[in-house]
Amino acid sequence: MTAALPAALDAELSALLGPQGWRTDEAARRAHGEDDSRQWALPDAVAIPADRSQVQAIVRACRAHRVPIVARGAGTGTTAAAVPSAGGVVVSFARMDRILDIRPADRCAVVEPGVLNGQLQQALQPHGLFWAPDPSSAERCSIGGNLACNAGGPRAVKYGTTRDNVLGLVAVTGAGELIRCGGPWTKDATGYDLTHLLVGSEGTLALIVEATLRLLEQGLLLSEQEIRGGFGAQEVDALAEAIAALKGLPVGSSY
Repeated sequence: MTAALPAALDAELSALLGPQGWRTDEAARRAHGEDDSRQWALPDAVAIPADRSQVQAIVRACRAHRVPIVARGAGTGTTAAAVPSAGGVVVSFARMDRILDIRPADRCAVVEPGVLNGQLQQALQPHGLFWAPDPSSAERCSIGGNLACNAGGPRAVKYGTTRDNVLGLVAVTGAGELIRCGGPWTKDATGYDLTHLLVGSEGTLALIVEATLRLLEQGLLLSEQEIRGGFGAQEVDALAEAIAALKGLPVGSSY
């Protein structure tokens, strides 16, 4: 335990989570102090809950002791959203990694935040389905991290970002309350759109503990050859130059 961590909080969360779920040793703290942004800060402790009730208890305890919380997925983000710049407790969702349900007929899947994007895609293949978001770290990034940062990837051009491929969420608020918004349906036009408000909020509004994801048929995926069609390298280069000229950008820019 560090000097900055209240003894009462340490005792409460140690009893709740056990030695595997409550880590105050320096090795665990250092391992959870950075992401792919290359920024780094040392948390006072690491909490690794196994279910949503433990997440609620962690939030309530930290709130009572006025200790900051930083949510963490797989640590592949490049925005430093998982870096505990103010210290406090890092809440890792690594143990909440279950695919709760795959509903091919409803074109949706229900998952916990610690499920890896690549893991989900593999589970969907036998059903002829896929989840559209494909960030560069797709094989090792978590669904919770994708949701928190509204991840995209090349397929976002056609299918939208993570926000466009989520139907519903279950989350824990800053007061430790469990809320449910949206669900396994496509029409949800009334009331506040809390689902899409939470996506991209980087854990500042609530901690996501379950997500219902919108799935698509694999037949909609196009290979590189299909995307290029009958165009050769010269035609593709000419198209890039034409687009750059229209946008007033030098060829090779990211646009």
